[in-house]
Amino acid sequence: MKLTIIGCSGSFPGPDSPSSCYLLEAEGFRLLLDFGNGSLGALQRHLGLYDVDAICLSHLHADHCLDMCSYHVVRTYSPDGPLPRVPVHAPAAASQRLNAAYAMPDEPVMEKSFDFARLSPGTREIGPFEVTAALMNHPVETYGFRVTYGGRSVAYSADTGESAELVQLARGVDVLLCEASFIDGPDLKPGLHLSGRQAAEHAARAEARSLVLTHLVPWNDQERVLADASRGGFAGPTELARSGAVYDLG
Repeated sequence: MKLTIIGCSGSFPGPDSPSSCYLLEAEGFRLLLDFGNGSLGALQRHLGLYDVDAICLSHLHADHCLDMCSYHVVRTYSPDGPLPRVPVHAPAAASQRLNAAYAMPDEPVMEKSFDFARLSPGTREIGPFEVTAALMNHPVETYGFRVTYGGRSVAYSADTGESAELVQLARGVDVLLCEASFIDGPDLKPGLHLSGRQAAEHAARAEARSLVLTHLVPWNDQERVLADASRGGFAGPTELARSGAVYDLG
């Protein structure tokens, strides 16, 4: 299994990264976790334009799903004509949300390009992957994911505040992709996002093997985010996510 960070910027694209998008590959199957704004361009450095096999959307905020609109154009108007529909596992009302974002009443709707399946907590097979979804602590319906293949596993927090479900989801994973949107301090808003320290605390409680801090908001000092994580009690390797970084999990 191979993990590639396509986009890791939080809330909006930054100067060095698109918004949230992560590529997992095994047995020639290509699964995207999220498809945030700006990510389609960077994705083409790592994958053929038509080669996405399935997509999981954690939630319907723009920085996690908006490039679905761009990919709809790709799959509708390719030189060879409309392409087969891509399975999309997403929260309720995903097609309505994305059709509203596309807002082209005389154009083909999203369902022409994507086969939407509603997410719920639990485990499903997507290609060669076993994918477990769990509800996170965020103001809208939001799922974190655990993706397993060949005895290796990656957990992705999506957007969340402090969450016992995230600890359970990430139990013993090889890589925890955990959001770290906030600079640590005494006035952290509950039920929204995590700081680097809180991300590390979740990794420690989950006994994850490594921690990659993601959803890095461009206005924050990223070295401060990493320093905050050093106070979270996690003993494993910890680093900031970087667009283009590749993790070969074997």
